[in-house]
Amino acid sequence: QVQLAESGGGLVQAGGSLRLSCVASGSMFSRYAMDWYRQAPGKEREFVARITVGGRPYYAPSVKGRFTISRDDAKNTLYLQMDSLRPEDTAVYLCDAEYNNMNYWGQGTQVTVVS
Repeated sequence: QVQLAESGGGLVQAGGSLRLSCVASGSMFSRYAMDWYRQAPGKEREFVARITVGGRPYYAPSVKGRFTISRDDAKNTLYLQMDSLRPEDTAVYLCDAEYNNMNYWGQGTQVTVVS
């Protein structure tokens, strides 16, 4: 079973930046498609970004052009660089590893954007 640990969240002013990290356990990280999701209070979990095994990124329209997903397979780490943050980006951000039709989730890291 994969264990995921997110970090890097915090409080930031609108227009600012944060970089989230997600570290995976084990030795199979390079085989996982990886996603970032977010969940705001009272709202459903929302897809943010995905990076394939080959490194191809996909983004939700709401973050495209502002967020950048990347991965370092040598470090078992997934990243989310978030720029031009908005108050509506406030949420718990979770990473997800997908492999063989199984999904593994981290506990999340809180991002709060104030105006």
